[in-house]
Amino acid sequence: MQIDHGAPPPELPAVDDFMINPGKSDINGPTAAASPVEEFLKRLYQDCRQLNDGAVATYIPELAKANPDWFGICLVTCTGSVYEIGDSQQPFTIQSISKPFVYGMALEDEGRAKVLEKVGVEPTGDAFNSISLDPGTGRPRNPMINAGAIATAGLIAGKSPATRLKRIMETFSTYAGRDLSLDNEVYGSESETGHRNRAIGYMLRNFGILTENPTPTVELYFEQCSISVTCRDLGIMAATLANRGVNPVTGKQALRGEYVESVLSVMGSCGMYDYAGEWIYRIGMPAKSGVAGGVIAVLPGHVGIGVFSPRLDSRGNSVRGIAVCNELSRHLDLHMFNRPSVGKSALRLKTSAAELNSSRVRTSQESAVLREFGDNIQIYRLQGNLVFATAEHIVRTVMEHMSKLEFLLLDFKQVLTINESACRLFCQLLLTLRSLGKEILFVRAVPHPLLRRYLKAKLGSMFDTAYRSFEDNDLALEWCEDRLLESRSAALLSDWTVEREAYEAFRGFNSSEIAEAASLLERRNFPPGEVLVNIGDKADHLYLLARGRVSVVLPRENGERKRLATMSAGMAFGELALLDRAPRSAMIVADTEVACDLLSLEAIAGLRARHPGIVIKLLENLALGLCGMLRKATRELAVLD
Repeated sequence: MQIDHGAPPPELPAVDDFMINPGKSDINGPTAAASPVEEFLKRLYQDCRQLNDGAVATYIPELAKANPDWFGICLVTCTGSVYEIGDSQQPFTIQSISKPFVYGMALEDEGRAKVLEKVGVEPTGDAFNSISLDPGTGRPRNPMINAGAIATAGLIAGKSPATRLKRIMETFSTYAGRDLSLDNEVYGSESETGHRNRAIGYMLRNFGILTENPTPTVELYFEQCSISVTCRDLGIMAATLANRGVNPVTGKQALRGEYVESVLSVMGSCGMYDYAGEWIYRIGMPAKSGVAGGVIAVLPGHVGIGVFSPRLDSRGNSVRGIAVCNELSRHLDLHMFNRPSVGKSALRLKTSAAELNSSRVRTSQESAVLREFGDNIQIYRLQGNLVFATAEHIVRTVMEHMSKLEFLLLDFKQVLTINESACRLFCQLLLTLRSLGKEILFVRAVPHPLLRRYLKAKLGSMFDTAYRSFEDNDLALEWCEDRLLESRSAALLSDWTVEREAYEAFRGFNSSEIAEAASLLERRNFPPGEVLVNIGDKADHLYLLARGRVSVVLPRENGERKRLATMSAGMAFGELALLDRAPRSAMIVADTEVACDLLSLEAIAGLRARHPGIVIKLLENLALGLCGMLRKATRELAVLD
């Protein structure tokens, strides 16, 4: 496949499939729970390494020694997530990728105005080693061609060439997050063969762009190009520019934020030389290439990309590097001119069932199980625009908390938009969790039909069993709680008929006290859906639930009902009537076949006169139940604050 001027990057339709069985990749070894981003990069790596067009650079003799099959990819997010594959740790020299970073140093040392006097910012459409100077001033057209880069190197502050080189090395090391070194063999080779660059240096001296002997400056340029890096280094350096000059892995500032936009601007318009226009049109990220086979691309506020493959096309750009960046841009929606607002964070709240329970009022035994194992149910409330960068942060967080996870609730209520790249990540996350015996629930996702359509298309026959969708976060949480309780052999009393001595309201009663209270009970049965208590009804009974489940609900104007709580067998409701005698303030509806024992307020008054101790115990038990619900509400409000 020959890549000529004007030809688009090679199409790699296999990458669009994206679906890879978790834990079954032959790249960098198998993994039991690989991230969806890693899985995507593995497929991309497999496809792009089949491209064998181009040739290793030979005009610098040391570069000709590179293995043409070396190939690495590294993607780094602005939150510090690093994804790498292939020969990402193979050292090579940075070459022309050094130019934007040195340009940033010059801006910090001299300011924009003085730098613009020496070096322009206009694209040339010429090759990297073109002698392109303004005919009137002799100023190089931009800092990305060799003439502009040599002029920029001459602006680096320092009392001696050694001092200036030391500053460059330290700055590049800050960008990369580790100490970098100089490849002396490559430097020697560049210096011995760099006659054209020396000619450029003398021409710059002739026009007054360089004000001193050009030789030290040209040698400094050779040295900056000979700094040894890896593909991982390039990814982190690119992400530092994406993160307004702050290394997202180390947190150290490499370039003041106000100059990042200037660096990215010249990368966007001039970084790929005579391919710059088509690059920004197709791929849409500021970028820079080097003749050793490196490429960096930057999506501000999102990700930095580093690619390394020594085979170059006719323009001096890495064949595989261009293909990788094209596929990443196309499939992860990274074009900078197609950006929604991502907000400050896509993860509004992260909690678990140990802190936030459903409205189902549980028995003391069930509550104890949920307190112990509730962290196995994780709840993520999402917000804003879900694109690759924001969805990756969510997926990354899930993967980092996999040890206990059994159930994951993704609540989409506050999500504004979701694009296809985010859908890809959630789909692969679903497959990863299922392969490990875990469940993922999509809550309130109906307003985002793209997600359902994408999952249905990719999951095929698995969709009906794998896609669990709930329109209410409370019901989804209850579903998870029930299954967690079942797996822990907790007693789900709602499926039983509770004997009267097991009522929570009778806790601590002796046999005679139970017999006395039981003699006052009236048993009633209700079919599913029947309203036991309505809003405004006279409060004249305490209800003890012997079998089944009931829900406390409030009707809404649209005809729907908002569930406030669900009671299981053994529990009591209607207890507020014992305190204020006010009309009922909510509806009680039977969820299943229900049997209740009713204790009238009139009977309680008579019992108080005959056996005041029984009534005191009854009120204490009811008060404890109310306290438990109040503490639960307080705890959940604290979580939601």
